[in-house]
Amino acid sequence: MAVPKRRMSRANTRTRRSAWKTSAPALTTCPACHQPTRPHTACPNCGQYKGRYYAAAVRSEFQA
Repeated sequence: MAVPKRRMSRANTRTRRSAWKTSAPALTTCPACHQPTRPHTACPNCGQYKGRYYAAAVRSEFQA
């Protein structure tokens, strides 16, 4: 296994790690209840996807 010969400085470490960024998930609007939902999934608010009700509405205490 390869072992580094010298210690990497803080500046180099932080520069390398700066490329690791997360992106916000893509959101669309549900045509039935107009709540933001993830694309290609049933709406967590009303349970509708492509005009059909596939899942019961999943309500959580964290959802506004």
